[in-house]
Amino acid sequence: MQSWQSLTQITNGKSRRSSSYDRTGGNLDFVSFGPVESHTLLDVQTSGVIQHIWITIDSKDPNYRRNLVLRMTWDNHEYPSVECPIGDFFGNGWGHTYNFSSPFLACAPQNGRALVCYFPMPFNSAARIEIINQSPDFPVERFYYYVDYEETLIPQNTGYFHAFFNQELTEPENTERDENEWFLLRPYGNHPSDKDNYLILETQGQGHLIGLNYYVNNPGPMWYGEGDDMILIDGEPWPGLHGTGTEDYFNTSWSPDQKFDHPCFGLARVPGTDNQDPKFGWMGRTHLYRFHHLDPIRFKKSLKFSIEHGHDNCLSLELATVAYTYQTLITTPHSPLPDLISRVPQPLPTESDIHLWRTAWLKNQG
Repeated sequence: MQSWQSLTQITNGKSRRSSSYDRTGGNLDFVSFGPVESHTLLDVQTSGVIQHIWITIDSKDPNYRRNLVLRMTWDNHEYPSVECPIGDFFGNGWGHTYNFSSPFLACAPQNGRALVCYFPMPFNSAARIEIINQSPDFPVERFYYYVDYEETLIPQNTGYFHAFFNQELTEPENTERDENEWFLLRPYGNHPSDKDNYLILETQGQGHLIGLNYYVNNPGPMWYGEGDDMILIDGEPWPGLHGTGTEDYFNTSWSPDQKFDHPCFGLARVPGTDNQDPKFGWMGRTHLYRFHHLDPIRFKKSLKFSIEHGHDNCLSLELATVAYTYQTLITTPHSPLPDLISRVPQPLPTESDIHLWRTAWLKNQG
């Protein structure tokens, strides 16, 4: 929350904007670019802070929100601080469009098509924001945008904004290699480490974690969230922050399947709510979010953040995450983005699949 002083104080900053407005004075206020092409939204050589980004897109690519990559580079650094599929960055997973509301990110009406960011993004000497169309087949017909920023001096000890994307199709890691949820097959195994966890973030430098979007596609109807969150700070051998379950980290409880919006946390999407997923327990696509602006997770040298995919990593899940930090500039590049095929969302089970599974189970039972 801003204090009244920050809202009323007069400063020497200069407000500026880079946008897609029609330079001829007409109403074609968008840019177009082809397959495997890019467009630069902002390229300035000054000090300042980006305060607001708005984007909306028209493309025939059915997976454009995964194939369009947002890249941000500060102070002409060797490595970009943000390199992320555009939908996942703003708060819509799996290439879908749905409404999402939070203090820093939003996917606004119509049906989540307006992408909005209020994360402040300071820079000392330069800022560059690009959008890269990685699709080999589809152009971007219309790309509208605002990037609002202020030219101003940046105080010392100001962290740079970063966003880290990861994605994985997990597999059961227990000895039997099957999905033992809720003690259905045997007692749970013990998991006294972060080995084989899904990796959310691993970064070097000094700063703090400010938020997380967590997208899970669950191929089965059982609860997916028994996995503990584990956060190792500055190379410690055991997590200084060890959680008790996925829903607990996201401030919810008792295996939730209800949409809920809070400034610090929530469930922006759950199965069965937008006519895209069937409603069979927790099967399907769920989007959870958590922001740490009131309880930042600080590190001086490094941060490693992972989470179990089911207790003892017992579940097959399609997971994708975007972790947001303010920190010193990274000294090694981001992990390469998964290829285009890997970024295509896994298909959802259907009523027919359920019937076939039931038939197989009955035959197995004799």
